[in-house]
Amino acid sequence: MNNKDKSFSKFLSYVLRHQPDSIGIKLDEQGWTEISSLMSQAAKHGKRFRLEDLHEAVRSSDKQRFAISEDGLRIRANQGHSVKVDLALPVSVPPDVLYHGTASRFIAPIMKEGLRPGSRHHVHLSTTIATARTVGARHGAPVILQVMAQQMHADGFQFLVSANGVWLCDNVPSKYLIRMIDDK
Repeated sequence: MNNKDKSFSKFLSYVLRHQPDSIGIKLDEQGWTEISSLMSQAAKHGKRFRLEDLHEAVRSSDKQRFAISEDGLRIRANQGHSVKVDLALPVSVPPDVLYHGTASRFIAPIMKEGLRPGSRHHVHLSTTIATARTVGARHGAPVILQVMAQQMHADGFQFLVSANGVWLCDNVPSKYLIRMIDDK
């Protein structure tokens, strides 16, 4: 993904996950917005793009952050919203272990207080160490946490899985976390 593509993906993430009102679009209860509205409102705010550009951004997103509706008329972010939406994801049984990547400077409070969603609706977890490492490296030296997901599930915690395979839960108490030694 080149810098232009990254910039466009960041723009889409911003308006579809966090600030739709920044360009005057509305998200429905499940996070969808009309593509035609997105394009016209973005153009009014100096961000012109073609429908082909949008489809390419959805297709090439490294984490498959976006989805286009089956009828091709609407778009939404798959997860990571800070605005109120209900993605209507079914409760799912997690694998035995999931992973969370974070920056080393955040590890002490996490090991004490657990993982919290912060400004988002859910804690994001991955099925692979590599994905967790990439996520953790965004903000500094990465630390990988192993999440005892099956034990959490047995203890009554609910998990959701987004269309792009990101596992979501409300929080992860510290007793379900194991700091991994990451030898890459």
